[in-house]
Amino acid sequence: MRILILGGDGYLGWPTAMYFSKRGHTVGVVDNFTRRMMHLERGSDSLTPIRSLQTRVEAWREVTGCDVETFIGDIKDWYFISGVIRDFQPDTIVHYGEIPSAPYSMIDVHHAVQVHENNVNGTLNVLWAMHEFAPDAHLVKLGTMGEYGTPNVDIPEGYFTIDYNGRTDTLPFPKQPGSFYHLTKVHDSHNIMFACKIWGLRATDLNQGVVYGIETDESNLDDRLLTRFDYDESFGTALNRFCVQAVAGIPLTLFGRGQQTRGYLNIRDTLQCIELSTLNPPEPGKMRVFNQWVEHFSVMDLAKHVKKAAREVGIDVTIAHYRNPRVEAEEHYYNPDHTGLFDLGLKPHYLSDSLVESVIRRVVQYQDRIVKDSIVPRIYWERGGTDDYVEIVEVEDGA
Repeated sequence: MRILILGGDGYLGWPTAMYFSKRGHTVGVVDNFTRRMMHLERGSDSLTPIRSLQTRVEAWREVTGCDVETFIGDIKDWYFISGVIRDFQPDTIVHYGEIPSAPYSMIDVHHAVQVHENNVNGTLNVLWAMHEFAPDAHLVKLGTMGEYGTPNVDIPEGYFTIDYNGRTDTLPFPKQPGSFYHLTKVHDSHNIMFACKIWGLRATDLNQGVVYGIETDESNLDDRLLTRFDYDESFGTALNRFCVQAVAGIPLTLFGRGQQTRGYLNIRDTLQCIELSTLNPPEPGKMRVFNQWVEHFSVMDLAKHVKKAAREVGIDVTIAHYRNPRVEAEEHYYNPDHTGLFDLGLKPHYLSDSLVESVIRRVVQYQDRIVKDSIVPRIYWERGGTDDYVEIVEVEDGA
């Protein structure tokens, strides 16, 4: 199968490229290194020392004998991305090529506009290029569970059946996104559904939960193949950030009460989900939706996992409640469906203290690279911009 990966230099994109390449597929990756540039802007960096994309590709060829083709350019550039799709003729396009940060999108108007232009316009270019040059290709698009928000009802996989005034229809489930970034994902979903309806394209919209971990079978072959490990306030996900805070001696950043609940999955399960979606495409004209997560935890649950695992490697961890920089419900109902990928054969990896301990040990290995000033969140939703004053409301006693 010919698989084109947009955002192939990223946290998930590079492991996905190796995963498919190792299994005999013809793989091409597209990237313009926006993620690396945003880290320069914010004064942060990956904990792991990630090599250049070209060095990674060369190392992959040396270690495995497999090739990955690279296309360097911006998917917002119609002539670039349409040319790549026309010439590569993918069977599947795996789309990670977006700015994946709620906090970054909330800094100010310029960052909000940048995220919208990159995510929405880039995806529109991809859809038009598929329509014109690869109408039989399957788009596997990474969305987010954050599109739904936290409604006080069960969350279906994309669609639900509604009875209203004596009539029945199956409609997209209402979205309540929590940031300008999450709004771009909602816009993407609407645009993809529209393109499938009018052009007969096929797409899988993966509403992914929060991903943790960095190790895959492929990345473990050689340290030159490591993917990035973000822990900063803009791009670091909760569990990864907590593990770095534990090693750095920074109280774990629980926002408010810390009862916010989300779905989580191991990076290895992301690769499984992408593969299952790719090998089992929908019919033309259909955008199907999978909720891509394995377990759900509150932020406090994660903090306690990290505290316990850190103790095993001789690190004492403090759990603290910070003034919440976001506008969100801190206690809420959360029960989303996630049967579709399991029905296709997903065999999940569950979070365990030993896994968290292994992540902490990897952090210890690279602790000299920790940029402490980039960790504690200072980007506030309500007023925009950043605040140098960080307020700890309460420290857990004996948690």
